[in-house]
This record gives sequence, C-alpha cells and structure tokens, in this order.
Amino acid sequence: MAADPSAIEALLDDLRQVVAREAPQLERLLEIFAQEARVGRAWVAPCLERLAPGAAVLEVGAGLMLLACQLRKEGFAVTALEPVAEGFSSFTELQALVLAHARAQGIAPQVLSIPVERLERRADFDFAYSINVMEHVGDYALALERTGRALRPGAEYRFVCANYLFPYEPHFDIPIVLSKSLTEKLFRRRIYGNARVGDPAGVWKSLNWITVPKVVRAARRLPGVTLSFNRDTLEAVLLRAVNDREFSERRSPVVRGLARGAVRLGLHRLLRWIPPFMQPVMDCSLRRQE
Repeated sequence: MAADPSAIEALLDDLRQVVAREAPQLERLLEIFAQEARVGRAWVAPCLERLAPGAAVLEVGAGLMLLACQLRKEGFAVTALEPVAEGFSSFTELQALVLAHARAQGIAPQVLSIPVERLERRADFDFAYSINVMEHVGDYALALERTGRALRPGAEYRFVCANYLFPYEPHFDIPIVLSKSLTEKLFRRRIYGNARVGDPAGVWKSLNWITVPKVVRAARRLPGVTLSFNRDTLEAVLLRAVNDREFSERRSPVVRGLARGAVRLGLHRLLRWIPPFMQPVMDCSLRRQE
C-alpha cells in the first residue's frame, strides 16, 4: 500500500529549511514546484497503490526531482530521467540543492541525464509516469516507443499533458489559431514577452503540438501495448483553477472566469462525458500486455 499523498509535506518542509539557509532567493521558486509536486503525488496515487513494495518506477522528465525523491522515500526503486544541465540558472541551482539533500538523506533516485528518446532500458519498470512533459519532447512517437519498451509485462506508462487539438495553449495562456506558426505570428508579443515563463523562446520552440489523435496513431504502431484515456482529469484541472491560487494566477481572467462559472453551475461534473480528443488535457495510459 502506497503512502498517503500528504506524506510529501515532510520532504517539502525539510527542503524549505535547506533553501532558506543556503539560497533564500529560491524560496518562491521552490513553492511553485512544491505545489506541482503535491498535485502530482495525488495524481499518481491510484497507480502506486496497485504496486508491490519496492516496485521499480520511472519518472520521465523529473524536473526538480521533488516527486521522484518522495517516491524513493516511500520505498520505491525510482529512476528519474532528466537531463541535468550545467549552468547557474535558478532552476539548475534549486535542482542541485534538492538532489544534495536527497543524497544526504538516502532518498535520491537514480538519475538518467538523457532525453527520453535515448532511453535504452528494456522491461525494467513496473510503472512509469510523466507530468506535463510529453508536449516538450523532440519526438513524442519515439518517446512512447522507448518508454513502452522499458515497461515490464502488465506495467503502465501514464502521462498527462496538453492536447493541442483543443484551441488553447496553457503555457502562454493564449488561444490556438489553426497552427503553431500562425498562433506565433498573431501572439508574438504575448509569447516572447511572457515574464511568467523563464525561457519563453525556448519553451515555445520545444512545444511539439501533440494531440490525442497523434498519440493514438503512434500507439497503434507499437506491438503489444494498449492505450486508454482517463476522462476525469479535466474536472480536476477546473477545480484547481478555482481553488489553487498559484495555479489560478497563471491563467487569464477569461479562463479563471470560465472555470469559476463551470464549477459554480456544477458543469465540471459533466466533463467526463466529453470525448478525450475534445478535452484540453489528455491523461493517457499506455499499458504493456502481459
């Protein structure tokens, strides 16, 4: 039985002390990622509850490693796939502090500093997941193939990311107009002048415009896997847009208003009936057949 999702608070409290002591200028950044880790821990909870103690878990795109370290603390054998870049950016500095603390506590995951497209593991993992990563990989079809190949028979790769068939780009909070290139032309100032995105040019360039139909087509080319979509995630996202202040502040007034209106009228409970290809968020499970 996996630990309660709220167990991550102890790790976050420890890291707050570390950051306050060694890099207080990063406290705000830690809080942003701490909330994402809380949400991520709750999101993977049902999957973890089905795993045996000490199961092998792969996180694709582990970011600051907060969730990976927490799962390692809970006793899972965690591998975190995340290129660890050299440099002095705030993200890199905070990531280094997290890993240093985790190593000192004996809860550091194994880190693979490679893109997912270069993953060479075969039948090694009981569960894999990624959160808001698949829209940034260079080749999502190859990423699915390599991650699926790394699963043991019966294991699952679950990922959540934006669905670009829905006309909304969540990183820059702008509508999508037909294509990435046309959207860029129409909203260039809002994209490249976005102060909330650390590297707006880099983030925009990384977006691969993944869609539900593209994922379905890619999965069909993979032998021995099945694909399914969870329809409940959009409801959770709307509730978060209403109740999570940090998350809400990253949305435009229009989006916040629509979310509040939908929740107030109870419409968020009906969203599970919307087909996956029409939802702005895809929550996908790729399972290796036994």
